Amino acid sequence: MYAGFVEESRVKPRDATKPGKPVGVVRRVLRWLLVAGLAAIAGWFLWVYGQIHFYATHDEARPADAIAIFGAAEYDGRPSPVLRARLDHALALYREHLAPLLITLGGGGDRRDSEGGVGHDYLLAHEVPESQIIAETQSTNTEESAARLAAIARENHLNRILAVSDGTHLFRIRALCTSLGLNVVTSPRIEARRLSFWDAAERLMHEILSYTLWRLKVH
Repeated sequence: MYAGFVEESRVKPRDATKPGKPVGVVRRVLRWLLVAGLAAIAGWFLWVYGQIHFYATHDEARPADAIAIFGAAEYDGRPSPVLRARLDHALALYREHLAPLLITLGGGGDRRDSEGGVGHDYLLAHEVPESQIIAETQSTNTEESAARLAAIARENHLNRILAVSDGTHLFRIRALCTSLGLNVVTSPRIEARRLSFWDAAERLMHEILSYTLWRLKVH
C-alpha cells in the first residue's frame, strides 16, 4: 500500500495555468512580429533622417531656369528672419547668374501680406527687375507650394528649378517636386545662428513626420 502511494505521487498533475503548445507558438509569433515591426519603424526613421541630413549639408546649386524660394512667416508685410535668410540666399545665387528668374512661394492673408507677395517686394527692393520675379500667393503649405511651382514651371517652360529653403526642409521639397515631374536641385540657406538641440530636434521630427504622412497618403 505504501509502494502504491509512492507510485501515484510520481505522476504530477498538469498545471492548468501553463499554456499549451499552440498558445505558446502564437505568443512567440506575436512577439517576433512586434520586434520586426519596431525594427522596421526605426529603420524607416533612420533612412529619412539620413536623407534629410544629406540634402541639408549638400549644396547642389548650379545653373537653372529659375530659383524658387519656399515661403516662411511674414509679419505685417515684412519678412520674418527665416524668410529673409531664404530670400538673401536666393539673391546671392541670382547675382551669381545661376538663374534669370526668381519665384517666391506662399500664401496667407491678402497678396500684400502673403509670403510670396512679401518675398516679391523684398526682391524688388533689392534691385531685382519686376520682369524677373514671379510671386505665387495662394499656397498654404509645402505640398501646395510644390504643386503651384509645378504649374508655374509648365506655364513658363522652365526645365530646371533651383529650390531654396532651410536645410532640413529640402529633402521633402525635392521629393514633392520630383513626384510632380519637376527637375529640381536644392540649395540650403545659411543658418545665421546655431540652433539649440531642442529647436533642431523639433524641426527634424516635423520633417520626418510630414514626409512619412505624405508617403502614406500617396501610396
